[in-house]
Amino acid sequence: MNRITSLRIVGVIALLFALLATESPAQDQSSGMTLRERLRERMRQGGPAPAALTDVTAKIDKPGDYTFSFEHDGIQRSYRVHVPPSYNPANPTPLLVSLHGGGGSMDYQASDENYGQISKSNQAGFIVVFPNGFSRLPSGKLATWNAGNCCGPARDRNIDDVGFIRQMVANLERQLNIDRSKIFATGMSNGGLMAQRLACEMSDTFKAIAPVAGTDNTKSCNPTNPVSVLEFHARNDDHLPFNGGMGKKSLGSAVTNFTSVPETISRWVQRDSCNPAPKRVLERPGVYCERYSQCRGGTVVELCVTDTGAHSWPGAGRSRGEPPSNAISANDAMWDFFMGRDVR
Repeated sequence: MNRITSLRIVGVIALLFALLATESPAQDQSSGMTLRERLRERMRQGGPAPAALTDVTAKIDKPGDYTFSFEHDGIQRSYRVHVPPSYNPANPTPLLVSLHGGGGSMDYQASDENYGQISKSNQAGFIVVFPNGFSRLPSGKLATWNAGNCCGPARDRNIDDVGFIRQMVANLERQLNIDRSKIFATGMSNGGLMAQRLACEMSDTFKAIAPVAGTDNTKSCNPTNPVSVLEFHARNDDHLPFNGGMGKKSLGSAVTNFTSVPETISRWVQRDSCNPAPKRVLERPGVYCERYSQCRGGTVVELCVTDTGAHSWPGAGRSRGEPPSNAISANDAMWDFFMGRDVR
């Protein structure tokens, strides 16, 4: 075996470990699981999606769950849509794009047991769509997003994920009565990084983003419109360190040298021309939130920091390793933020 082949094998193994680390799957019951066993477990995670439909122009006039598939840039791409019971085709309805973490899938992100976003959709009355990242597997599992400097095969193959998301949103605007003034994005880890890129390159579409454990790792960012940003991050994140760099569970070139949370917030404060002096808007045991206001176009930049939770979704039902922080619910806080409600 020559040196180049050996390096490629090492790189693939490192990437697999990195992808298994960056998502937040169900609590690992056996720390002695082999890599193969963990990969098999990951493949089982997430509920089954409805059968994929190819007519992405078909009207959706009833609540329920739908899955669509279409070809973009020579690659078959898929997304799941949840339409809440309150949906009325006569009324414009907000849309949330929810992006899974690295090594995850739309099915995993859509699992209410994992993130609770379908329950929040039903309670608040917004449509939520779960796109699938780039995967080399027919199942769509172990997918990644090209968020600029991260992550995995999507980054390495320079997959046009922005173009895919743009086409997906256009499809949904034809299928449903979407309130174009209320289109938002969130995401976990690699999905949070991708939400940052969407704010940079699709500011004509997204009014606000709320990344969870995902900083700004774009290669360039020049939004044409101001975008509101709410970042959730644990002080003890061991994958995407709060102060940047690589965490103890990051694996070098398989991921990236992550931008810090303070630098990410500073960039958005500058882009949105906010007052650089933040206001502490929430402080209670285990969490604080700081808000930057007087921003261009009425936007807001906010940071919520939890003491615990490591690399997880605040308020989520479960995660690998350290349990999520329950000091704040990311789902509740982000929706209040999107709707302009100051209830914290």
